[in-house]
Amino acid sequence: MSEPNIGDQYESELLDEHEVREPKKYRVLLHNDDYTTMDFVVEVLVRVFRKSETEATIIMLQIHNEGVGVCGLYTAEVAETKVDMVHRLAKSAGYPLRCTMEGE
Repeated sequence: MSEPNIGDQYESELLDEHEVREPKKYRVLLHNDDYTTMDFVVEVLVRVFRKSETEATIIMLQIHNEGVGVCGLYTAEVAETKVDMVHRLAKSAGYPLRCTMEGE
């Protein structure tokens, strides 16, 4: 029976210790309200989330019909920035559009 090679075990432990993990992702959500226009929601989806007009319209209809829609999946920092951008655009346009993020 052969002896285990200590070097192999050490190398294996180093690989496990330095394993690269993907950062946690967050869904950015837009919520329906009775005041924000559908056109404005589509505009936000195109400008902030880089959706095509078609994709933006599909997501807007989901928000309208189901109360909430997923705009994208991002790292924490990017998701926070997008939420802030939506709130700033909505406020400057006079709409109460709500945007949130939740962990995957």
